[in-house]
Amino acid sequence: MALLRGLLQARNLLLVVCVPLLLLPLPILHPSSEAACAYVLIVTAVYWVSEAVPLGAAALVPAFLYPFFGVLRSSEVAAEYFKNTTLLLVGVICVAAAVEKWNLHKRIALRMVLMAGAKPGMLLLCFMCCTTLLSMWLSNTSTTAMVMPIVEAVLQQLVSVEEEQLVAASSSTEEADPIGLDVNNSQPSLELIFVNEDTSPADLASLMQSKNLNGVPTITSPIKTISQDKKPPSQEKPLVLTPSPRNQQLNRKYRSQHDQMICKCLSLSISYAATIGGLTTIIGTSTSLIFLEHFNNQYPAAEVVNFGTWFLFSFPIALIMLVVSWFWMHWLFLGCNFKETCSLSKKKTKREELSEKRIQEEYEKLGDLSYPEMVTGFFFILMTVLWFTREPGFVPGWDSFFEKKGYRTDATVSVFLGFLLFLIPAKKPCFGKKNDGVNQGPSLGMEPIITWKDFQKTMPWEIVILVGGGYALASGSKSSGLSTWIGHQMLCLSSLPPWAVTLLACILVSVVTEFVSNPATITIFLPILCSLSETLHINPLYTLIPVTMCISFAVMLPVGNPPNAIVFSYGHCQIKDMVKAGLGVNVIGLVIVMVAINTWGVSLFHLDTFPAWAKVSNITDQA
Repeated sequence: MALLRGLLQARNLLLVVCVPLLLLPLPILHPSSEAACAYVLIVTAVYWVSEAVPLGAAALVPAFLYPFFGVLRSSEVAAEYFKNTTLLLVGVICVAAAVEKWNLHKRIALRMVLMAGAKPGMLLLCFMCCTTLLSMWLSNTSTTAMVMPIVEAVLQQLVSVEEEQLVAASSSTEEADPIGLDVNNSQPSLELIFVNEDTSPADLASLMQSKNLNGVPTITSPIKTISQDKKPPSQEKPLVLTPSPRNQQLNRKYRSQHDQMICKCLSLSISYAATIGGLTTIIGTSTSLIFLEHFNNQYPAAEVVNFGTWFLFSFPIALIMLVVSWFWMHWLFLGCNFKETCSLSKKKTKREELSEKRIQEEYEKLGDLSYPEMVTGFFFILMTVLWFTREPGFVPGWDSFFEKKGYRTDATVSVFLGFLLFLIPAKKPCFGKKNDGVNQGPSLGMEPIITWKDFQKTMPWEIVILVGGGYALASGSKSSGLSTWIGHQMLCLSSLPPWAVTLLACILVSVVTEFVSNPATITIFLPILCSLSETLHINPLYTLIPVTMCISFAVMLPVGNPPNAIVFSYGHCQIKDMVKAGLGVNVIGLVIVMVAINTWGVSLFHLDTFPAWAKVSNITDQA
């Protein structure tokens, strides 16, 4: 028994050692570049799927196995780990660090909630809208972790205040049937911790449950938490709320079934809205960034996908998904009484008044709009405008003003603006004015909007290495001829229409991504789908874009992605609730994406023809 327990504890180590040994006959019995590349690909994929080692560490496997087997030179592999998309991510993270440091995201969220009021239906719509808006530019995990504390505070006001007690102004409590919520009416406090952007949901859940809390979260020192977890600054993620332990939350009792449904509905909607928002921009999720860089490497002559074209295609999808998902969540948890839950009448209950008062208090704590917030907001808007106007497609962009065309990309804009944030002082300059007697040290006056420490806390280095590993695998598959061989094996699908091939691929990745991380899933499937599209003479974008979007629909299980784990750990919903609601959102997303790629996607990306840039790539691979 002890031996079995020891083997179970060492299962990750055994997997890491045994998998390469068991697969070693493949390159030995078939000494070819294709077999060697397949060996490296399978080993890396197993490490990613099992998470026996961290995703970033597993992404380094091609860096030493490719040169060892003679698939690629070491210098060629190294060049794959830092690409144009990495610079784009660096610049975006600089702006995101400034947004989070100066609480601009919190101000936006609270302001939108104040505009909606406390009616459950309108509150649901408002929270979904602000979460979607923030998730367009921040990571899904950061957005969920920022919005959930606000949702939890509102929920506690909605379900912990009894109208009858308020009207009677009675301070006594009555012993009644178990319909009360086991929380205090005092305002909840928050615990802030640092987590890695790509911390696995299992690690995130265990971290949350390891905290010794009593019912309502308590404030602890973020620095103390870091020292306990022993994580380096480069793997930290700022300001993520830890809810109370789930085993205590499961014993929660609600005053009514309606209150419980409100809690479930609002909590789950945050995770879904973060996913929807991440689809909208090319920098919204790591999966879209991986797709963009892989596509540009595979088809360098294709100048089709950029920030503007992606946004034009995905924004209607996100908008339709947001509205339909809101109707779905409302019908599933709150019923069809839209008139009552979405009424804009001025007549409010006591509970709604108290909820709005609490949100107003939180908003007032932020004070007036500060100078750093204004600078960050300006840079945020400026970066978006420059991205859109670089190559809009229908009119000449600002890139055409330069003599040499094609030298500037979206990364150029983001890195330049991110660099300026390290220079602009956080204190408003006072030219020729006195400091009103306030003695401020030189360090305070010259502190920039963000420091390198702020950037380090926010930068997801694991994603950078993971993306680089994906590029290395793709490059090795192309140079060794493995991608061409895989494409030829899929000729049996040539009898199916293109839309059926795309639909089958979307369904497959939607199932796989519920159990495997999104970056790992897309990194494994991209080279296969490129070969498939070229073999069947289908425009690669017709398959790649829908698959990239469907990979983000890992919304049915807590292990699907970190936002799911964060929402699940608050204890308002069970796994069956997530499966039931997530299945509907998954189907909604799949249907809308398929409709989009076959309607406005065809005209936007010219998907009805097999492009010349795909033919060139196909000839190069075969050569």
